[in-house]
Amino acid sequence: MNSPVENIPADQVPTSPVPGGAMPEGVRPEHKPAEPTAPHQGASSWAPGVIGSLQSLMGTVVIAVFVITFIVQAFQIPSPSMENTLLIGDYLLVNKLCYGGGGIADFFMPYRKVSRGDIIVFHYPVNPMQHFVKRVVGVPGDHLRLVNKKVYVNGTALTEPYVHFSRPSDDMFRDNFPRTDVLSGPTPEWWVQMRKLVEDGELIVPEDSYFVMGDNRDNSYDSRYWGFVPKANIIGRPLVIYWSVQGGEMDAAAPVSIGDKLYHFAYLLTHVFQITRWNRTLTLVK
Repeated sequence: MNSPVENIPADQVPTSPVPGGAMPEGVRPEHKPAEPTAPHQGASSWAPGVIGSLQSLMGTVVIAVFVITFIVQAFQIPSPSMENTLLIGDYLLVNKLCYGGGGIADFFMPYRKVSRGDIIVFHYPVNPMQHFVKRVVGVPGDHLRLVNKKVYVNGTALTEPYVHFSRPSDDMFRDNFPRTDVLSGPTPEWWVQMRKLVEDGELIVPEDSYFVMGDNRDNSYDSRYWGFVPKANIIGRPLVIYWSVQGGEMDAAAPVSIGDKLYHFAYLLTHVFQITRWNRTLTLVK
């Protein structure tokens, strides 16, 4: 005889087949809470990511343009006029802020004046589209002359351990400057201006102008031949040689066609370790 089934109220029915409420090992609840479904991936779901990437890219471009415009700029040495301080194939980072911009900020920022002995990068006065790099020999108010290649400023011979000579003293204008009786060498405009600024055989450097020369004195097309560098033409002062490459003569002649440029780039990329002057790379310019 079967035992009668007890009528147990519904609210007293045990919720677990094991006393104490513990589930048997290996058993999982049959009904799990419904998991939230992922939102529908519509066409606009990627838009915020693309916009964010574009904003980051534009921010990077703006910073890069600001740095190149106002702080530092890269230049390449294309000629031997500054040997052995700077060689063909040296790549420079130039500090564009060190001398100030000639505005009211010059009174508040720690800018410095252009000094005798500084190496500067500037717009070539005869053709401002070109960039030259030379060393400052005379500043405003200086009385300057060369006697047998030796530079005298205000009656005192300069000590220039960085100067390099490669030819004998056989050029009257180049080695004994200024010469108002020698027509060869200077541009016509500079010849006229120079004659007005020479007193007692010395050239007087006018206000806001600088007399510059290359360290390779016998092979430098400098202020002796075309005149002063106006202060407004000065771009800045070289900081560091960030890369130096052998065979710079080839590099200095810019490829003209697209094919030449691609070949030039491929050659540099595949021979970077062989052509790099490691002893000059990442060295300060002095």
